[in-house]
Amino acid sequence: MVSHPSRRAVRGAFVTTAAVVAAVLPATPGNAQPSAADALAKYNELSEKASQLNQDKLKAQGDLAAKQGELDRAKGDLATAQQAANSLRGQVDLLTEATYSGASFNQISALLVSDSQQDFLNRMSALNLLAADNAEALKKLTDAVTAADAATRTADEATEASKKLLAELDQKNADLQKQMNEARTQYNSLSASTRNTLKNAGDMSPIKAPPGTAGKALEFALAQRGDRYVHGATGPDAWDCSSLIQAAYRYANVSIGRTSYQQAKEGRAVSRGEVKPGDIIVYYSGQSHVAMAVDSVRAVHASTENVPVKIADIDSIGPISVIRRIAD
Repeated sequence: MVSHPSRRAVRGAFVTTAAVVAAVLPATPGNAQPSAADALAKYNELSEKASQLNQDKLKAQGDLAAKQGELDRAKGDLATAQQAANSLRGQVDLLTEATYSGASFNQISALLVSDSQQDFLNRMSALNLLAADNAEALKKLTDAVTAADAATRTADEATEASKKLLAELDQKNADLQKQMNEARTQYNSLSASTRNTLKNAGDMSPIKAPPGTAGKALEFALAQRGDRYVHGATGPDAWDCSSLIQAAYRYANVSIGRTSYQQAKEGRAVSRGEVKPGDIIVYYSGQSHVAMAVDSVRAVHASTENVPVKIADIDSIGPISVIRRIAD
């Protein structure tokens, strides 16, 4: 059974200003500009914004990959339809040549080399010059040309959507880099004692996870304590908040989404009073951060740059948006 230390015994990356001031910062005069507490609060704010931009970037990457998949399928459909149309067009030519001769053949031959495929098909159908077998081949050719046209439109639309998503992704990446630079500058302005507190890996003592799927996921997450936080990282020695949770459940043979936004919809919702080990806790109104419950009091999470994967008090990490139970 997992032990429950007091709330004052554990610290998170997004610790409260009061806790840091009491633990590591000297008292500052009321007219200090800016105060150490203000500097830490500003760093936490910038870090949370960077975390949200990281999740936005990951979502854009996923959207782009999905759209690229649609484009690849559309191109495949187009190639298949064009190949079918070319084959059927040759069949129509052969049937026409075998069935008709003289003036009729010359007339059909002229139509077969028409610049407009659709005009050719319409006129051939209207003239009703082909025999039953040729009429069937003509219908198949019409269907193939229609399919090729539809596949062309789909491919064109997917191409344009991919270009738009790629531009969006580039912008989000630029926004993230700017936000990370601001957070790093703010981090460097913190006192050495505050930076040391943030870098502390916290409780590294052995914690026995309960049996079952959720317990296996928790076992993985706890094993990553002390690893670095890196925006967009997916292990094995560096993580962002959602990649840690995804990898933990992958270890337990459960597939969940990559982003905190997706993870906020996984499994089923539970209340704060129902929290059990392995539940995932999504934070902030924008659902930009996620952690995994160690028990009803603590959670393990990858919070932000310069802060390792660590255990923190569930309620100290940030305002809770939703709690999801992926497995028992």
